[in-house]
Amino acid sequence: MIKRISVLIICMLAAAAVVAGCAGPASKKVSTLEDVKAAGKFVVGLDDGFAPMGFRDEDGNLVGFDIDVAKEVAKRLGVDVEFVPIDWDSKEFELKSGNIDMIWNGLTITEKRRKQMAFTDPYLDNRQIIVVLMDSDIKGKADLAGKKVGLQTESSAKEAVMADVETYESLGEMVEYPGNFEALQDLKAGRIDAVVVDEILGKYYFTKNPGIYKVLEDNFGTEEYGIGMRLDAKGLVEEFNKILKELKADGTMSQISIKWFGEDIVK
Repeated sequence: MIKRISVLIICMLAAAAVVAGCAGPASKKVSTLEDVKAAGKFVVGLDDGFAPMGFRDEDGNLVGFDIDVAKEVAKRLGVDVEFVPIDWDSKEFELKSGNIDMIWNGLTITEKRRKQMAFTDPYLDNRQIIVVLMDSDIKGKADLAGKKVGLQTESSAKEAVMADVETYESLGEMVEYPGNFEALQDLKAGRIDAVVVDEILGKYYFTKNPGIYKVLEDNFGTEEYGIGMRLDAKGLVEEFNKILKELKADGTMSQISIKWFGEDIVK
């Protein structure tokens, strides 16, 4: 009996060793510039459908304003940058778990998010606009009463709408989508009545789809974009702030802005 138990224990230990050997190494959380230098790169998490900040071109390549700026920052640090598409609904988990080092993709700075991550200084302004079809009879927030309004789940658009209690409570339904493009496509198809979306994305999308959508004068407020990192990475945040200031001072960010927006909209 003792011999049989010993054999069983040995087999169990051997199996455990195999499982451990198959498991990948734990993610190393990058929190300082020294960590970045040691890793030789920093990892950016993004929604790869958020044009023109970070999205796929016709050949499937990641392009956009934030992509170009991140590459320039990496170049000046003497390291590489890796872009990892993530589920936007799980962005905080991806950051905290160490799967990514930062969220850099038109990320709005909000008080709720400040409790979960450290932000760089803001680098772009944005508004949450209301988009309807050209022939819509919706003229403003008051006309959204009883209507279906679409937006991206766990987005700053959702926070902004819910913060406007009077308008939010008047809605017929708030329909959430994994991405903004899905919401705008459903609006085009007539399945919803309006979409609340980042102005920066909306303007870019409308140039690709002329004559279909219009933007109302009413909006759900202004906001700022920043880079989000873990709360324990405030030293790295400051290093990035320094480089962002350099990029603004020497005109590099202005050039990138003109490339993607046709004008300099950098803060």
